[in-house]
Amino acid sequence: MSAVTAGTVAAPDTRRAGFFQLMQSEWTKIRSVRSTIWSLALLLVLFPGFTALLVSLVVAGWDDTSAADRALIVADPAAVILTSGFLVGQLAICVLGVLVIASEYSTGMIRASLLAVPKRVPMLTAKAAVFSLLVLGVSLVAAFLSFFIGAAMLNGKVPVSLGDEGVFRAVVGSGLYLSVLGLFALTIGAIFRHPAAGITGVIAFVFVLAPLAQLLPGKVGEYVNAYLPTEAGPLIGQAQQGADDLLSPWQGFGVLCLWTAVLFALAAYLLKRRDA
Repeated sequence: MSAVTAGTVAAPDTRRAGFFQLMQSEWTKIRSVRSTIWSLALLLVLFPGFTALLVSLVVAGWDDTSAADRALIVADPAAVILTSGFLVGQLAICVLGVLVIASEYSTGMIRASLLAVPKRVPMLTAKAAVFSLLVLGVSLVAAFLSFFIGAAMLNGKVPVSLGDEGVFRAVVGSGLYLSVLGLFALTIGAIFRHPAAGITGVIAFVFVLAPLAQLLPGKVGEYVNAYLPTEAGPLIGQAQQGADDLLSPWQGFGVLCLWTAVLFALAAYLLKRRDA
């Protein structure tokens, strides 16, 4: 029987993972899940697809369009091109944002993640950073693709280019909106910790809350609706501020960021306080 000496035993690696290593770990988890690929592929299909559909309808019905509606299109053709596409594509991003973290709770993987990274907030921050950057990259590709498709189709009626005032910002802003909206959905998923509940919560915010707010009477309903995240955030996809808009494009985007920051802080607090 051989004796094991102290010199032959390897010392355990006690180095703590830095934030970059946490991001590498989260990137490995995100890219290895099929829902990530399917959701981002849906965004790349839905965003340009619905843009092409809407713009083709606008062009086909141009002769029957009222003078007032034509004036709105001429005033901001970039908004006509971009808005419908990313409003449909946002559903894929919302679902993906919830699944990125809620699926870890449903599979039990979150316990392994928290065992490896006892400091929970850095883990959540790294996950949010990797997810936001990934969605931003794909969203920008979809936004520029949609714009070039829509601009080419609309060119015979209303010429528009990236060099026009506010247009480049609107295209980039569409990608920014989807990226922050995905982070918004991720925080909802972190709060509910269940895929079905999280998706229901996000859909309620995006598709139900705004129509209900519009039913409120007078100025109250007008202001409540204007400051909802999914009403204020899409303003960044407009090249020009609308005459009836209470917020400018950047102010609207700031409101969405503020909502997301508050929910992220709540998600981080609950992650520290609750058992996995």
